[in-house]
Order: sequence, then C-alpha cells, then structure tokens
Amino acid sequence: MPEQKKQSNIFGYALLLVVVLVLGIFIGRNVSEKDASSVLNRIGTSRSADMGIFWQVWNLTKRQYVDADQLNEKKMVYGATKGLVESLDDVGTAFLDPDETKEFNNASQGKSFEGIGAELGYRDKQIIIVTPIEGSPAKSAGIRPGDIILKVDDYSISATDSVYDIVAKIRGEAGTEVQLTVLHTGDREPVEIKIKRSQITVPSMTVEFIGKNRDIAHFKVSRFTEETLSTWEKEWDKNVAKINSENINKVILDLRGNPGGFFDAAIYAGNDLLDEGFIISQQVNANGEIEKFESTKGGNLLDKKVIVLVDTGSASASEILAGALQQAKRAVVIGGKTFGKGTAQRIFDLTDGSSLHLTTLKWLLPDGKNINKDHSVTPDIEVKLTNEDFQKGIDPQLARAQEEVNK
Repeated sequence: MPEQKKQSNIFGYALLLVVVLVLGIFIGRNVSEKDASSVLNRIGTSRSADMGIFWQVWNLTKRQYVDADQLNEKKMVYGATKGLVESLDDVGTAFLDPDETKEFNNASQGKSFEGIGAELGYRDKQIIIVTPIEGSPAKSAGIRPGDIILKVDDYSISATDSVYDIVAKIRGEAGTEVQLTVLHTGDREPVEIKIKRSQITVPSMTVEFIGKNRDIAHFKVSRFTEETLSTWEKEWDKNVAKINSENINKVILDLRGNPGGFFDAAIYAGNDLLDEGFIISQQVNANGEIEKFESTKGGNLLDKKVIVLVDTGSASASEILAGALQQAKRAVVIGGKTFGKGTAQRIFDLTDGSSLHLTTLKWLLPDGKNINKDHSVTPDIEVKLTNEDFQKGIDPQLARAQEEVNK
C-alpha cells in the first residue's frame, strides 16, 4: 500500500483514549491533518446556525459578570469549543487544547511522560479504565480494565464530568500520590487505591520467549501506533524477525489492553499473518460507501501457529486484527470480550496548537458487522482474569493460551 494511501486511512485509537493521564493516553495517534488551516478555509462557516446567540452570551458575560475583570477569554473560547464538540455525544470525538494536545502526542508516540499510566474512556455514561499501561503504577497498584472511577481523592465524579476533567485531576508530577475510588468489574463494593505517579515510557511491542522449552513467542503488542506509521512498521518487522531468527513456530499474539492506533498498522500486521485474499477489515465513510481491505501477500508469520489474547481493554485496531484472524480461522482467540470501538478519528491540528479529533469513519469486521459494544470480538475460549488472580500474580489467560498453542 503506497505511503500516500496509508496516510489517508486514519485510525481508531481507543475511545476518548486518554492515556494522557498520565496522563494517563486517549486510546495511539490518528494520522494528523497537517494543514488544518487550509481545510478550514475550504469548509468555510455554517450559514444555517444563528451565531448571534453565542455573541449575545459572550457580550453579556463580558459586560455583566460580577468578576468580569478576571475573565480569561482564551479559556472561554476553549470551553465553548469543547461544549460544541461534546454536543455531538460521540465519545470518539474530542477537542484538545494545546497542553492536552502536547501530552496526547507525547503519550501516543511512546515518549516519556508523568502520571499513573492508564487509559480512560466512557461506557454507559460512566468514566472507566480502558486499560492500565503495562508496567505502569496504575497496573501495579491493582487498577484493572473496566474499572469504574467513582472518586479522585475527595472529588466525587458526576455525570457532567468529561474524561479530560478527570484526567486533569489524576495527572501530576512523578513522586506524588493520587487516590482513586474504583468499582472493579463484578464487585459490589468500591475500593480505594493509592497510586504514586511516576515517569513512564510506553513501548509499542515486546517479544519474550516462554514455555518449558522457551519455544513460544509471547508477542505483546501494546498499541498500534508510534511517532509515525513507518516507525511502527519497523518495530513490527524487527520483532517478527526476532521470532523467525529463533526458529519459533508457536506465537501468542497478546492484544490485551491494546487501545488501538493506526488502522493501517492493523492491516500491515494482518498481511504478515494471513495469506493473500482474506478480508482484514472494511471501512464505511459518511456517504455509506464501503471499502474493503484484503490481505495482499503471504507474510512472515504464515507458518506459525497463532493464539490471540484479548480482553475488555482491547479496542479499535486490536479488535480489527483479532476479528480478522478469528473469522479467517487463522487463530484461536482467548480471553475476554473486547471493548467494542469501531470508529476512526481524524486529527486536525489547529493553528494555536490545539487539535480536533473527529470521528469520520466506521470499521466493519470481515462479516460486515460494525464493531461496537453490542458486537465486539467474543473469544473462542473465554477465560476470566479475576482480581484475585491479579493480586496473586497469576495469569490464567496466558496459561490457557500456552495450553492451546502446544496442542
């Protein structure tokens, strides 16, 4: 696929993926619109909306607000813009101010940042943990995918709080502490968890050789994004070459906690795992037009036996790849039901350093069904990873994957 084509296919990075917590991260990095100003010039302004109401409120506030001399106009503009975007009621669409944009970019590019290391999102109008980052303070403290956040320190979360409101309360300098009150999936009583923030660097993928004879490649892919798509592809190729150099024939592709990233990264990985002619994903635009993405070559992992691990923290591009391998009967999928995010956002970099993450596409699995919370990827073999397992440091999902790959 030519580079120009790749750049036009934006990814679905998990929901309002706020790993910027850490900032926590919002769910890799979409391909960015580099010349946002020219796009805005082409779009022009709306002729149907009455902007007079906005200016009436603006001018009344400026003239009549009791502390008018303390008003911050920039903050007012950002607040109004966020309100506009939030009115779409789309968890994948967000406006980030310059500081939020900078932190998002650092997190999605794998750069070092400070925080607890967790990705946040919405589900059923509640703010939840999409996934704690591997090796992060959040994961070490016992934060789990699917946890509902009820309080941050002494602040009780309400229905009016946005993900970024809560991110702002959770993030902080390395060495400082924050206390989260969370409700674990399946539990009835919330728990209070203290977490010490730290400096965090997020690797996109790692390979470890496991098993009695170290003949299984545990290929952990934490996200489908790097600073650029080509950088991610080079990392993928490097790890695939490492597997092949050891003459490993069994691979556990671990997509648990993977919030997504570049759509084209999922297609690239699929090409290494599928022979020519399999549908990896389908894409639907605003006009209802469908584009199919088929595997184009027999790749470098074709001769491997593959098991895929997923959980509720697997979203977007990770669901695309897992669903494609499952429906092509290329791999057995083990773990828990995935998150269900089948939309893609395009990032428009704005002139002041802020950014608009706008949902522009929907993803379909090979069977033509949209990925959503009612139709996510259901494992062939469901294996729970309980809070008790986590506390004991055992991983029944990975253990079952080893059993299956050894059959």
